[in-house]
Amino acid sequence: MWQFVFIICILSIIFNLWVRLKRSGKLANAIPGPAPYPFFGNMLSFNISSNQKLWNVMREISRNYYPITRVWMTTQALFSIRHPADLEILLTNRSTITKGFVYELLKPWLRTGILTSTGKKWHERRKILTQAFHFNILKKHMNIMSEQAINLVEYLKKQGNESIQNFLPLASNFTLNVICETSMGVDLNKLDIEDVEKYRKAIYDIGRIVVWRMPRPFITDWMLKMVPFLQMNRDYNRALTHVHQFTDKVVQERREYHKKTNYKYLEDLTDDPDLTVDDVYTGRRRKLALIDLLFLAEKNGLIDNAGIIEEVDNFMFAGHDTSATTMTFASMLFAEHPDVQSKARAEVTKVLDKSNGNIGVQELKELQYLEQCIKETLRLYPPVSTIFRHTSSELQLKHALIPRKSHVICHLYDCHRDPHFWDNPDKYDPDNFSLENTQKRHPYAYLPFSAGPRNCLGNESFDHCSFHTNNTNEMNVSGQKFAMIEMKTFMAQILYNFHIEPVDLLKDVSFQADIVLRPMKAAHIKFVLIDQEKHLKKNL
Repeated sequence: MWQFVFIICILSIIFNLWVRLKRSGKLANAIPGPAPYPFFGNMLSFNISSNQKLWNVMREISRNYYPITRVWMTTQALFSIRHPADLEILLTNRSTITKGFVYELLKPWLRTGILTSTGKKWHERRKILTQAFHFNILKKHMNIMSEQAINLVEYLKKQGNESIQNFLPLASNFTLNVICETSMGVDLNKLDIEDVEKYRKAIYDIGRIVVWRMPRPFITDWMLKMVPFLQMNRDYNRALTHVHQFTDKVVQERREYHKKTNYKYLEDLTDDPDLTVDDVYTGRRRKLALIDLLFLAEKNGLIDNAGIIEEVDNFMFAGHDTSATTMTFASMLFAEHPDVQSKARAEVTKVLDKSNGNIGVQELKELQYLEQCIKETLRLYPPVSTIFRHTSSELQLKHALIPRKSHVICHLYDCHRDPHFWDNPDKYDPDNFSLENTQKRHPYAYLPFSAGPRNCLGNESFDHCSFHTNNTNEMNVSGQKFAMIEMKTFMAQILYNFHIEPVDLLKDVSFQADIVLRPMKAAHIKFVLIDQEKHLKKNL
């Protein structure tokens, strides 16, 4: 038996050496990185006990070998980049639109939707979905965002004049409501609350297991069924069942609506892309949106029911979790920087006093400093802190030549804190996003929603995707702008009604490697109700 094991080991080492000595291996080894072990490479450095430690190790290696790093995972070299010049080349190159190996682990959940597909399918889906973020459509959805923001404020008011909240799950409740109503046409109040809670928990469980598997490529799908991983496999399958059941129900709810109306509004949508109808589920006149465009595409033979469901899975995840996370960090930053909070509140108060507390297109345009605060939050705590790309051919970056068929990790969290491009990079300073400072900065030093052809749906750089800009592409907006409108609406209502005070401090917050940047533990914030009667008298 031992002879057989010995032979297998020798053959594995020989094969591994052959991989590292051919052209791609030599190119990889020309890039600095930690010394690899035979066969295992640097995999043992990542085979650690927790996702928190994985987050720290990944950042440390990237920092030690700045600006580009190579690590070996058995026979596969991975490259880590964070310099804006390298990121620009990688993200704008048409040969790198395929995402990295991590997205393969997400396919049992997201299948081959807009986030994970590539090639012809990705181009076709993107063409269909981009229509849902036309400026006129977003304007029609603002009443839903405003309503949910007011609902959040009313919830906080019911907790008393002062309350301490674990804010992330609370914010997530309302951002999920927004994405369901605006993009899916379904009111969550019409669904079983238990199904909604199962869906939220399932997203976290899937993320935890996917990230655990990232540095362990030897753990294949069939190995998860073995005894040591049996519980993890059960948790994963249970989570997949919950998310798919939930999105299936969302699609079915909206399909029933169109069946009851004999699909008349889909026919009208072809002739009138700005159509507003009476929605039997939400009880309001609303804009036909993303899911209706998918049904129209189905009617025209461009997508099937399975395709609709996978796109709903993609948008349900991407459309609420990232916004809730950003709102949580924005609130914590306001709490720890009362001077910034006061300045932002003064702007909000001046604008909303004129509109009796209502937020519309004009009000959002005037909230320029609040937008700077949110962008600075996205710089320090980008919800998608790491993205992956796969190279189909050799790619010459500024600092290295990347071999073909390589996986590249883009560390956006550290790019946003690079002292070569940011003064006092760890300092919270909304003036980083004044017009003057934005124009003189490298455009790829700030990528909270990626960039290039595979950025968040839309054609604009996020630095120039502001609600108050008057650029010529304003009508061709994106999911990025959807998020900014939503976050500005929620944060404006919070600042208008509450003082925010710190409870858990950001210096004590630990992070873990995850699909979305999240604190390891609950992040508590104190909300103190502003006396509106005194506030109004003061302003009179």
